[in-house]
Amino acid sequence: MCDLEHWSWLWITCGLITTLSAFVRIGRDRYGFLAALIPPTVWAIAYGAAVISGYYSRGAYVAIWYLTSHVGVILWASTVPEHSVPPAPRRAQEVEGA
Repeated sequence: MCDLEHWSWLWITCGLITTLSAFVRIGRDRYGFLAALIPPTVWAIAYGAAVISGYYSRGAYVAIWYLTSHVGVILWASTVPEHSVPPAPRRAQEVEGA
């Protein structure tokens, strides 16, 4: 449906969004996870459509691989709770009361 150049720009754009989302505050990185899901989901759908249409009968294995190793892992990683960096520890003198 698209040229290879268009698909490469999809990967580059989604990769940049995902990378930039890694540096935002905790809880605001949902757009990065959504962007990370787009390319492997598109490929899984493309391979699934190729299997259904009969163009690539072995594409089912690749579609399942994309859904489990890429989409599944990204969805799992998006549910792992994040923790903010704890504040710097107080100096030992303040804790002891000296």
